[in-house]
Amino acid sequence: MGSGYDEIYARSLSDPTGFWDEAAAEISWIKPYEAVLDTSRSPFTAWFPGGLLNTCYNALDRHVETRGHQPALTYFSVVTDTVQSFTYSELRDITARFAGALQRLGVGKGDRVVIYMPMVPEAVVEMLACARPGAIHSVVFGGFAANELATRINHCTPKLIISCSCGIEGSRVVPYKPMLDAAIEQASHKPAHCIILQRPQERA
Repeated sequence: MGSGYDEIYARSLSDPTGFWDEAAAEISWIKPYEAVLDTSRSPFTAWFPGGLLNTCYNALDRHVETRGHQPALTYFSVVTDTVQSFTYSELRDITARFAGALQRLGVGKGDRVVIYMPMVPEAVVEMLACARPGAIHSVVFGGFAANELATRINHCTPKLIISCSCGIEGSRVVPYKPMLDAAIEQASHKPAHCIILQRPQERA
C-alpha cells in the first residue's frame, strides 16, 4: 500500500476486495474467512463471511508477547487531575479478570450488557471485557436521565448493567446510582445484575 492518504483511499475504491484482503491479513483470525465480500444476495452484501475473530484478543492479547511493556492506554482527566497509564500486559490482565467476573454472573456469547459510565479507563476495560466472551455492549452516555436510560434498557434487554457511583461535570458531582435505580424501575425489562464502580467523589 502507498503511504499517502489519497493513494490509499483511491486503492480502497478501485480494488476494495484486494485492499480489504490485505488489511484483514493484519488481524488475528480464529477462523479464516471464505471470501472478502459476498455479493450473491445483493443488495444485501456480507463482509468476510465465515470468518471469526475476537476484538479483545486483537486489541490486547496479540500485542502482549512482542510489546507487553508498552503503553496501551493512557488516561488523562483535567477534571480530576488524574493521569493513568496501562501497558498491554496490565490492560490484558485487568480485562481478563473483569471478563471472568462477567462470566461468573452468567454473561456469555450474544448476551447484552449496558455500560452507563463516564469516560474513565474502567469503561474501556468493560467494553473489551464484554468482547472477550462474545457479549455485546451498548454504551449509554453517563448522565442520561432515567427515562432515556430506561428506553435503552428496554431496547437492549441487557443481562447486566455496568455503572458507577457518579460522574463529574465541571465542579459538579452527578450521582449516577439514583438515575440507574429509577431507570430500572421504569423499564419493563429488568437486568439480572448491576456492577457499580465506586468513585471517591461519591459513594453509591
